[in-house]
Amino acid sequence: MRGHRRSLMLLLLPGLVLLLAGFLVPALIMLLAPPDTTTGEVLARLARMLTDPYDLTIIGRTLGLGLIVTVTCVVLGFPIAYLLARSQSRWAGVLLAVAIFPLLLSNVVRTFGWLVVLGSQGAVGQTLVALGIVDEAPQLLYTPLAIVLGLVQLFLPLAVVSCYSALAQVDASLDEAARGLGAGRARTFWTIVVPLSWPGVVVAATLVFAGSITAYTTPYLLGGSRQRMLSTQLFQYSSSTIDWAAASATAMIMTVLVFGVAALSSVMGRRARTS
Repeated sequence: MRGHRRSLMLLLLPGLVLLLAGFLVPALIMLLAPPDTTTGEVLARLARMLTDPYDLTIIGRTLGLGLIVTVTCVVLGFPIAYLLARSQSRWAGVLLAVAIFPLLLSNVVRTFGWLVVLGSQGAVGQTLVALGIVDEAPQLLYTPLAIVLGLVQLFLPLAVVSCYSALAQVDASLDEAARGLGAGRARTFWTIVVPLSWPGVVVAATLVFAGSITAYTTPYLLGGSRQRMLSTQLFQYSSSTIDWAAASATAMIMTVLVFGVAALSSVMGRRARTS
């Protein structure tokens, strides 16, 4: 037994060393001691950001949009994953590939499509004008709605894959057994399928939320300077104003948010497995 554990540790050692040297140490240096900046300056800037109304607005917007995108992706992705997991069609594999195909495309390409659709001369605005709903095409770009639509499109395939992997492990005969005992489809879904696949839902929500609050390209292109998020603010601090203390403080807030959500999802996953 001890020899087995020792072998496992030896196998894990190269990866742990690479993770420590290539990720953790550089990340800590950038967070706590960036170029020409002391740790005290970073912490002082962090304290100012947590009390400044402008920065708090950006933090609140990032959290709010992240939660909206997460809920939307899970609500839309879970039924799709359920239908794919329970499908007996020979095309089920093809449909799954189609569902996750957007992951193979560049974020810039997918986001650029929304610039065309939501622009003042885009399909949505021109359709509203043609139907007589509005006299002039509304400005849909550079709004929270545009950011949410772009991020949902970006991360919905990820939610589908995460939920599908959990639903595929739920034996379909349990559905039939529940219905055989008199439970309807809705009751079977909520009392059998959802609880057994809950760990996959938690993983999907965690990945989508972490990706949403750290995404840069989509909020930058669809939100512009009007709808700043932590990711776009971080880019401005590190490339335009060259304020390393503010950049490190912003990165620290984003890191805490991501790890906080990961810890919460871990607790929820353990409770789901033990209940």
